[in-house]
Amino acid sequence: MKKEIFSILLTTVWISISEFVRNSFLLHENWISHYRGLGMSFPEQPINGAVWGIWSLSFAIVIYILHLRFSFLQTIVLSWLVGFVLMWLVVGNLGVLPFSILPFAIPLSLLEVFVAGFIIKKFSSSNAK
Repeated sequence: MKKEIFSILLTTVWISISEFVRNSFLLHENWISHYRGLGMSFPEQPINGAVWGIWSLSFAIVIYILHLRFSFLQTIVLSWLVGFVLMWLVVGNLGVLPFSILPFAIPLSLLEVFVAGFIIKKFSSSNAK
């Protein structure tokens, strides 16, 4: 059980760092410009960071659960679909997704999920499938 908790927490840290670097450094100006064009401010308050932390932990748990049932590749694909494609559909539907980020966000999110899946597989004692 300790290995599982450690793998989930380590995965949460990785996801959090990946999200922060991608959205606060690499694509930050895209987000700021898009929100400015909507007449809104990009949400960067501490509470937003806390919610992203909860999202990262939840996503790590989902990856862990999928890892128990599916192969590594299936886990990566399902995790990416659940974690990113569904999120982009929702925020795109709400009009707050700058579609200009997708050529960068898609490969970076795939890398994020691949590394997250690798961490779960490597550090978890339950290496199902």
